Amino acid sequence: MELKNCASCGKMFSYIGGPPVCQACQKKMDEKFADVKQYVYDHPGCGIQDVCDDMEVTQAQVKKWIREERLTFAESSDLALNCEKCGKRILTGRFCKECKASMINDMGGLYKKPEPVKVEKPKSENKMRFIDN
Repeated sequence: MELKNCASCGKMFSYIGGPPVCQACQKKMDEKFADVKQYVYDHPGCGIQDVCDDMEVTQAQVKKWIREERLTFAESSDLALNCEKCGKRILTGRFCKECKASMINDMGGLYKKPEPVKVEKPKSENKMRFIDN
């Protein structure tokens, strides 16, 4: 465990991983996320700039939530995100469904499945066998 300064408030805290913010600032960010998510749900045609103006949150933070697939916009919104692989318009994440499926299939072929080991059974000659002690 190491001590770090919170990236948001500057207060020192015990850093155990994840974003470098203290628990109080993380709680505020989680509450802000819940408010933004509710706003996007209540206003299905809104875009990122609308959310930023009305909810007092940065575009970078909204885009981060979208890329993490925590926040999804409606089809009718003017959101302009593109798949990082094929360029198709997407509403959340980094890749479209087709590219995700393709990458999963490609990853599945990276490792060869082990072949089952065939164990030959000894031929029995109907003789009694003894175990040495």
